[in-house]
Amino acid sequence: MDGQFQGIHQLLQAEKRAKDKLEEAKKRKVRRIKQAKDEAMLEIDQYRMQTDKEFRVKQSQVMDSQSNLSEEMDEQTVEKVKQLRANYSRYMESVLSQVLSTVCDVKPEIHMNYRATN
Repeated sequence: MDGQFQGIHQLLQAEKRAKDKLEEAKKRKVRRIKQAKDEAMLEIDQYRMQTDKEFRVKQSQVMDSQSNLSEEMDEQTVEKVKQLRANYSRYMESVLSQVLSTVCDVKPEIHMNYRATN
């Protein structure tokens, strides 16, 4: 009988060791999964920061080129306004005199399609 209890005791101890090993394996698995998750989150954060940085660089380049374009357009507009004012000042007298001479110097003529009815 004593041998039988000893065999049962050994089986219980073996079962307990197997159960402990299973629990330890589960704990290791949970730790590995958590570690892998943490590493993945870190990698995602690094990738996100890198893409945000690249986006900001591209955005600043686009904004700089747009501001340069805007400045060029403003300069061209100012130059064009100066040219128009200079042309206005230069040609104002001659155009005004042509308009006045055309309006004021009326030369009465009979239209060629007019038929005299006598």
